[in-house]
Amino acid sequence: MTALTEWQNFYMIVGSSAGALIGLQFVVLTLVASLSRTQTEGGAAFVTPTIVHFGTVLLLAGVMSAPWQSMEPAMALWCAMGLAGALYTSFNARRLGRQTVYTPQFEDWIFHAVLPLVAYLMLVAAAGAEALYARVGLFDVGAAALFLLFIGIHNAWDTVTYHVFTKS
Repeated sequence: MTALTEWQNFYMIVGSSAGALIGLQFVVLTLVASLSRTQTEGGAAFVTPTIVHFGTVLLLAGVMSAPWQSMEPAMALWCAMGLAGALYTSFNARRLGRQTVYTPQFEDWIFHAVLPLVAYLMLVAAAGAEALYARVGLFDVGAAALFLLFIGIHNAWDTVTYHVFTKS
């Protein structure tokens, strides 16, 4: 499909970045593995979603690079990924408020609950937009992928700086 061919370089770059950042996140987790057991609930609320966001971007890159015969399967996957991500983000927001290791600040709520929810809902909207205006839908998916990538980068950096400067 010609429309997706134009996006190959974009998803090659974005997908590679997400894959590399997943690996880097595991290295960071290994370096701070001396965390006590009580801090695992904080990791579930703050670190795991970052891996999920990077993984979503990597999966999106794979979906967008597949040789589809029509856009309908890709649109269905965007919608499913967006709904699953929105549901996961909602559950994680609850987990964020319940964990007792760290009191989330306003910025934490924005980057761990609000912005990921917006990005995942953009994927759902992209499926609808694609049905009406093909180019708009493709740009929505690309924007959601970049959004999740930058949210993940921010959250990973925030986690590292917290452990390096606050905990040590």
